[in-house]
Amino acid sequence: MIQYSEIPSPKSEAGIHPIALTDQTMKQRYEKILSKMKTEGYSTLVIYEDLEHGSNFEYLTGFLTRFEEALLILHDDGNVFYVLGNENLKLSAHTRLEGEVVHCPYFSLPNQPMNDAVSMEEILDESLFKQDGKVGLVGWKLFTGSADRASKQFDVPYYIVETIKKSVDSKKLENATALFIGDEGARTVNNSNEIAHYEFGAALASAQMLKTLEMVEVGKTEMELGQQLNGFGQPNSVVTIAATGERFEQANLYPAYKKVALGDKISLTVGYKGGLQSRSAFAAKGPADLPDEYQDYLDKVVFPYFNAITTWLETVHIGMQGKEVYELIETELPKEQYGWHLNPGHYVADEEWMASPIYSNSEVVLKSGMMFQVDIIPSIPKMPGTSAEGGIVLADAPLKEDIKRDYPELWSRMQERRRYVTEVLGIELHEDILMLGNATPYLRPFLLEKAKAVNILKKLK
Repeated sequence: MIQYSEIPSPKSEAGIHPIALTDQTMKQRYEKILSKMKTEGYSTLVIYEDLEHGSNFEYLTGFLTRFEEALLILHDDGNVFYVLGNENLKLSAHTRLEGEVVHCPYFSLPNQPMNDAVSMEEILDESLFKQDGKVGLVGWKLFTGSADRASKQFDVPYYIVETIKKSVDSKKLENATALFIGDEGARTVNNSNEIAHYEFGAALASAQMLKTLEMVEVGKTEMELGQQLNGFGQPNSVVTIAATGERFEQANLYPAYKKVALGDKISLTVGYKGGLQSRSAFAAKGPADLPDEYQDYLDKVVFPYFNAITTWLETVHIGMQGKEVYELIETELPKEQYGWHLNPGHYVADEEWMASPIYSNSEVVLKSGMMFQVDIIPSIPKMPGTSAEGGIVLADAPLKEDIKRDYPELWSRMQERRRYVTEVLGIELHEDILMLGNATPYLRPFLLEKAKAVNILKKLK
């Protein structure tokens, strides 16, 4: 039986720090992509990057170009080319994948020097494209809708695609993003080093969310809450949300000077590489602080949601198909009644939402090393939402042994998180699931009552 009662909150975690990707991991990444491009008949891959859409590029290079665009061009014979703007030429000396640099001032910011630049056609000439096989363009989208399956749809900027078409036979040009993030994409499975690398962001998101939950009080500003959510100067994977009352007033997305008032709806979200935490709740001590129309908030919204999250964490395992997870949530939290419309879980990596194998007809088999956001968003008419979103990783016995051997501190954190979820929250966490942070699925529906949270009565010890 699900209840709302007094329980201890998760303990703070000490010693969390970034873990670098090893040279061996970077080599494995490159070899995976090279193998997949050969298998699929690509002699050249052209990987596009800007700050918002750079994770496939970063997967191989270890860096983003911040405020400029870039291309990474791979040949199946091992040749590598970087096409870089003015202010990122220096990063070629630090990249994790060695390659020849081609300067493209057109990738730079407006009005930067390019008076002596040759044309785009001369920069992206035939010598950059090996054309004895297909030429794949890699952006960041998968065009998977029923009307959008054509391999000729590209999400790379028009001026780049049109220039490439002057050097490459358009019949050979295809969207190759699926090699990275598709159903069998190279980025969908992680080794122990990658998991340790990404766990830092997931753990940081958890730590900052728990601290922020503690400081929610009437009179606090959104900006104060937002300041607490952001930690250690780390780059966010999504816009940080700290919103009280009605969101999006005057189209604003960011924390403002609005103050928390009793009975306000509260939305909090923070994400870093590897993980995100999100909470939707009330600035209240209990139902008595809410309007009459919200008196059944726990029974109508919170408890059904927590039951669905519990079922996800107790059931999802290696070997399951994506459609089985989808059907599981549809059974526990019917879409028609509870209004969720996105995938009930998705991959997470450098970006907050990489892709998802969890959809209605998905035959994708869940594998050891896949990292997921447990992300279900109920939307019931005339009722506020709820959320305790966070990340997990699926791990079989060999992967667990790798983590335990190579990252004993991480393994200890994961074991303590399991203890909390099972013994305090009462959720019988599946043996294949390791928690990437300590805040999931800790849920306080009333944020002014610090001692209470949702849990399962029958399993409390």
